[in-house]
Amino acid sequence: MTIRTLTRRAALATVAVTGALVLAACGGDNDGDSGSAHPGHGASATASASAGAHNAQDVAFAQGMIPHHQQALEMAELADGRAASAEVKDLASRIEKAQGPEIRTMTGWLKSWGEEVPMAGMDHSGHAGMSGMSGMMGEADMTALKKAHGKDFDTRFLTLMIEHHQGAVTMATTEKDKGRYGAATTMADDIVTAQNAEIKEMKKLLGEK
Repeated sequence: MTIRTLTRRAALATVAVTGALVLAACGGDNDGDSGSAHPGHGASATASASAGAHNAQDVAFAQGMIPHHQQALEMAELADGRAASAEVKDLASRIEKAQGPEIRTMTGWLKSWGEEVPMAGMDHSGHAGMSGMSGMMGEADMTALKKAHGKDFDTRFLTLMIEHHQGAVTMATTEKDKGRYGAATTMADDIVTAQNAEIKEMKKLLGEK
C-alpha cells in the first residue's frame, strides 16, 4: 500500500516538473530569447512591429505637414499669371514639384496607420503641430496675395513663403528630434535642408541678407 502511494506521488511530481519546464520555455519565447523556436509566434510579430514602428509624433507630423504643404501649393499656383519675376515663377514651380509628392507619401502613411487624413479646404487649426510657429497663412493674407499682381505679388509671395517655410522647418525639426518612423524622419531632414536653402534664396530675392 505504501509503495503504491509513493509511486503515484512520484509520477505526479514528474508531471508537475515537466509542465513547469514547458511553461518556462514558452515564457522565454515571449520575451524574445528563443523566438526562432516558434517563428509564427514571437518572431513574426516582432518583425511586423519594427517594419511599421511609428509614434504619436509621426502621426502629428503627417497630419500637420499635409495641410501645410497644401497651402504652399495653393500659394505657388498663384504665381502663374501674377508673378513678374522669372525667379519667383521658377521657385513656385519647384515648390509644387517637391511638395505634391510629399503630400501623397504622407497620405499613404496615415492610411496605413489607420489615422485621419486631412482633406484640402478643412479647418486645420486644431491639428497637432499646426499651432505656434507653423507659419500657416490667415485668410486675409491669402486674399491679399490672390489680389496682388506684378512686383507687389512677388514681394508678398516671398515674404509670406519665407514665414511659411520657417514654420515647416520648425515642424520638421520636431519630427527629427521626436519621431520614430524612419521614412518620416528622413523626409523631415530633407524638408529642413531644402526649405532652409529656399529661405536663403527668397531673402536674397527680397534684398535681405
